Amino acid sequence: MNTLLEVNDLEVKFKSSQQELKALKNISFSVKKGETVCIVGESGSGKSITSLSLMRLLPRNGQISNGSIKFKENDIVQETEKTLEKIRGKEISMIFQEPMTALNPTFTVGYQLKEPLVTHQRLSKSEAKKKSIIMLEKVGIPNPKEKLNVYPHELSGGMRQRIMIAMALSCEPSLLIADEPTTALDVTIQAQILNLIEELKQQMEMGIVFVTHDMGVVAEIADRVVVMYAGEIIENGDVKNVFNNPSHPYTQKLLASVPAIDKEQPVEGIPGSMPSLEDHISGCQFHTRCPFAMEKCTHKSPPFFDISSTHESKCWLLEVKNKNEQTST
Repeated sequence: MNTLLEVNDLEVKFKSSQQELKALKNISFSVKKGETVCIVGESGSGKSITSLSLMRLLPRNGQISNGSIKFKENDIVQETEKTLEKIRGKEISMIFQEPMTALNPTFTVGYQLKEPLVTHQRLSKSEAKKKSIIMLEKVGIPNPKEKLNVYPHELSGGMRQRIMIAMALSCEPSLLIADEPTTALDVTIQAQILNLIEELKQQMEMGIVFVTHDMGVVAEIADRVVVMYAGEIIENGDVKNVFNNPSHPYTQKLLASVPAIDKEQPVEGIPGSMPSLEDHISGCQFHTRCPFAMEKCTHKSPPFFDISSTHESKCWLLEVKNKNEQTST
């Protein structure tokens, strides 16, 4: 498989009149054609900022301060806004977390669905209307022809979310960025949407960056998993390796917090809360909540340790484990 997206040492800062806050630190991962990479973590871990950075859609006070985002032959960080306008919606599409703020309240659903089809795929208005109806049918919108004439505020949150998904998929992008795309949907529609995304991925070898906190969805759709905490990647690897052998205490806690029918032990919560951008925590960012924290964890940030050729994790416990294994052999 060819690499479609490659993110290297990405850093994002937010500036205010009083201070400069680092939101992302040394983010590196890649996405291949036909591959789904899930970014997981609690709220505030940096998942959405990462996804917005990939399309350079950060708020005005946010800036990419270091690193590169290479999509095919383009470095998104260095491209002009004019070039990005040609890429966004056509080559890279995004399903936003909040459909009410992403959809324009002054235009009908039909207008907003047809616009990217006319702009990027050069379809006539009648052709764009036909394809819009087809896409609405695919995402489970009842009476799709009638829905073209309504405004976003006339629809429920779940319906608006499906409109956003239809819009993002309509131009058949090479890369889909999905930020919590099924949060507002019921289980039946969620399954339908996930199946549609998987079907299009197979047809077009579309790469997917899927942002979620739902580990059940991750287990179902992911090829690889990127675990984020406090603006850093703390574990990443093949989905089977991460689920079967979670090697960072935070990943272990995330998986333990998922309810399951076959679990005999009760669901465990993660004590404490995610640090804010204003908190200056030295060492491992998770050490204030970690049950295994050592003295070293409090002042020195751990590097990545290889678990296997497709799995790595940032935790000083792995250094101890590796030393013990070398001693025993």
